Amino acid sequence: MKTARATDTRVLLFDVGGVLVELTGVETMLEWLGGRVSRDELWRMWLESKPVRAFETGRIDPDEFAAGVTTEFRLPVEPKQFLTSFTGWVTGLYPGTLEMLTQIPRSYRRAVLSNSNSLHWTRVVSDLQLGPAFDHHFVSHLTGRIKPDAEAFEHVLQSMNCKPEQVLFLDDNTVNVDAAKRLGMQSVRVLGMDETKRVLIERGIIERGSIQGQSLD
Repeated sequence: MKTARATDTRVLLFDVGGVLVELTGVETMLEWLGGRVSRDELWRMWLESKPVRAFETGRIDPDEFAAGVTTEFRLPVEPKQFLTSFTGWVTGLYPGTLEMLTQIPRSYRRAVLSNSNSLHWTRVVSDLQLGPAFDHHFVSHLTGRIKPDAEAFEHVLQSMNCKPEQVLFLDDNTVNVDAAKRLGMQSVRVLGMDETKRVLIERGIIERGSIQGQSLD
């Protein structure tokens, strides 16, 4: 039986990296930084970084991005080496991702809200076949709006003509989750596919055991 909050939900808004798609970048960056910062500190630094924000809102090219990041983070690699590594950070979908998405009833509108870029998004939407699984794509380098800025979330609400409380937002980053909560969205931090499925099951959006070969017990 659906909970009251699940009944009110109209839009399922997913982050991509760390929720639906596996990324190797965090571990790589932590290794380069030699343990000087924690995972959460790295995320904060990344989200606040000027070259990251400029690249993921489509305002600078990959070479400028690589030069800026290696300098700002004082990485022990050359920009070209960083860029080669960065391009491969998208490793693939978490197992069961597409199967889980097919189990979501069509009464829910499905959208992604992703901080992404020209190097990663084509692979995500086409090679990994994630694009057709969603009704709307709100992608930072195409919209010019980036999480955790309020305008990124407000753009979703305006574009989809919905109220904040009608949106369930799933993201692996606490900073983004808190930003969505401040606007009144239902917002939950999830890490990977198992936690994502668990939230959808607990809210009555998909049924336990409905995904063949998957067990959450």
